[in-house]
Amino acid sequence: MTPNCWGDATGYDFNAIVDALNRYLRLKATPIGLKRFRTVEDMLAIPRIRRPPAGEKFAFDQIVGQSRWLGWTLGVTMDNLMGAQCGAVVGLAKPDEEFLSGKAMKGVWYGTLEDSGAHQRAMSCASYGDYQAIAASPLTAGRLDNPDICLIYATPGQMITFINGLQYLNYRKYNFSCVGESACADSWGNALKTGEPSLSLPCYAERKFGGVLDEEMLMAIPPSFLPQVVDGLKNLSDNGLRYPIPNHGIQKSPLDSIAASYGSKNI
Repeated sequence: MTPNCWGDATGYDFNAIVDALNRYLRLKATPIGLKRFRTVEDMLAIPRIRRPPAGEKFAFDQIVGQSRWLGWTLGVTMDNLMGAQCGAVVGLAKPDEEFLSGKAMKGVWYGTLEDSGAHQRAMSCASYGDYQAIAASPLTAGRLDNPDICLIYATPGQMITFINGLQYLNYRKYNFSCVGESACADSWGNALKTGEPSLSLPCYAERKFGGVLDEEMLMAIPPSFLPQVVDGLKNLSDNGLRYPIPNHGIQKSPLDSIAASYGSKNI
């Protein structure tokens, strides 16, 4: 078992974790893992890893999309990606002056060069210089023995239930960002940078190129948090708080329903 970028060498039972997430949340898409590699050779040592066709350039959200929808294990270097807008977020390209200037987005997503540059500087990007490659693979494939982060796509109802499970023990208030376009910086970029759970509203490009559904949100999270989430979801389920969330109705008093959860003395 090789450590991930956080030094975590725990042998997680991802089959059991994904089974539980599917049981409690009824996920539509396969949870996947991302792992960076210091050398291309280390990445190529993954059993039956796929590589993009020679000469083709992809957006990184397409690599993620192929992994979660098609079940592929894919490895890429900066040479396989469209440009720094994808590579900088995962730490394969340096956010240099050209990247930070925002020239490419001026007049497209932002009205002035100042606005466009402010957006670029606001993006959360993984540290540059330590890794040459990155791979995406379904968590249950067993190809990435310990991913740096895991990606969970879910509807808003599923996602708040996921977060409720995360908060069941060791409660924390979570604050998530919205950089706008290039929202991968809010999810896998921020998670790779900070090691913290990072929720995003996937952007136009992720939906146009990455196959993200209209109703989906994305949580990027280091694997060490997932056992806590699963345990919390189990406790919530035992308490009758389950997904899908049944609609009580807008014209009936909630007192009976609340009493079932909290007890009549606490109303």
